[in-house]
Amino acid sequence: MPTAAVMLNHADPLTREVARGYAGGGFLMDNGDGLEWYSSKRRALVPLGDALHIPRSLGKHLSRFTVRLNTDFPGVLAGCMAREETWISPELAGIYLHLNKTGLMHSFETWQGGKLAGGVLGLALGGAFVGESMFHALTHGSKVALVRLSQHLGRREFTLLDAQLQNPHLKRFGTYEISPAEYAGKLRLALSRDAHLAPLEE
Repeated sequence: MPTAAVMLNHADPLTREVARGYAGGGFLMDNGDGLEWYSSKRRALVPLGDALHIPRSLGKHLSRFTVRLNTDFPGVLAGCMAREETWISPELAGIYLHLNKTGLMHSFETWQGGKLAGGVLGLALGGAFVGESMFHALTHGSKVALVRLSQHLGRREFTLLDAQLQNPHLKRFGTYEISPAEYAGKLRLALSRDAHLAPLEE
């Protein structure tokens, strides 16, 4: 059975509602007018594994960080909320914390010297990982998290790393945009996969 089915039919009503919304191609944001479902005319996807472009200036920093999964979800969430521009309202943050406890939301983290260096927040459904936000507390912390997440998802047989919206930072890694129809097809395939985010592979 695809792992997405567990979340799409979860006993917790909120987990089930959010999972089904994302499975339908939507995503949650609060742009100042309250929490709403959004979609986009062009969806940004991050290449997986070896297809990801790693900027030469970043390559030498990859080994300087260790990677962890869900070790400090509240810390990653707080870091994402502390940015100058964020769509994570206190209401949405509360939902994220709840969904982390039920197993739908995750933090993919980088650590250095015992300190949280950065991370990516996202939602895992079958073979799809939908990235919500990322942050860094140490230089390169979020970039390395994105690279290691892409590599990890490729090894765990995920087929989709969704960044939702393109930006210049993501574009450096080869992130590309597709139409809603193309996205729907890729999402259907990903939802049918029996993929598991854990464990991390060293």
